[in-house]
Amino acid sequence: MIRIASYNLQKCVGLDLRRRPDRILNVIADLAAQVVVLQEADKRLAPRMAALPHEMAEAEGWHVVEFGQPGGSLGWHGNAMLLQPGLRVIETQHIELPGLEPRGAVRADLDTDLGPLRVVGLHLGLVRRHRLLQVAAIMRALARLAPCPTVLAGDFNDWRGGAALDAAAKGVGFVATGPSFPAPRPVARLDRLALSPDLEALATGVHGARPARVASDHLPVWADVARR
Repeated sequence: MIRIASYNLQKCVGLDLRRRPDRILNVIADLAAQVVVLQEADKRLAPRMAALPHEMAEAEGWHVVEFGQPGGSLGWHGNAMLLQPGLRVIETQHIELPGLEPRGAVRADLDTDLGPLRVVGLHLGLVRRHRLLQVAAIMRALARLAPCPTVLAGDFNDWRGGAALDAAAKGVGFVATGPSFPAPRPVARLDRLALSPDLEALATGVHGARPARVASDHLPVWADVARR
């Protein structure tokens, strides 16, 4: 089993309007996950420096997956990935996404206790039509690769979910995580995980313990994943 989590950091600015990467790292530590997929891990304006500094994450024992973004970014288009020791990165990739907003996804193929595992981190757009196109673009990019057990994790920005998103995400199925937004009183399942058929979720959850309800406007979600 491996625990995978997804967390939109809101650039480490909490609901108290304080930028506290140390508080974000406390929340991440409480997740007890081996893989943590992050969104909004960088500041908004160019050169988009990391809102969660590399050295702070590494000091807490995390390995920051390198996605080749210059200028001090933690990842690419705000998407980043943290690993616990014992997991090895085999290959990484940027996935360009269509839409008016600048969006992208990241892929890391990992060597884990489950064997090879492909993890895709994403943050989809605000427009429904663009979200569906972006999910379809991710699935096309994955279809060009050799088969591998796959997890999609991120902020899908989809308030309704349902058949349209499921149809766009051909080849994966969403797991039953609870509402994660807004953090003080979550009502929307914006943050989600989806698995390929050779994987199953043994347990899932939304982490709402302090200080998560003030550290970001999203709560982190997680799933304990195993091979079928």
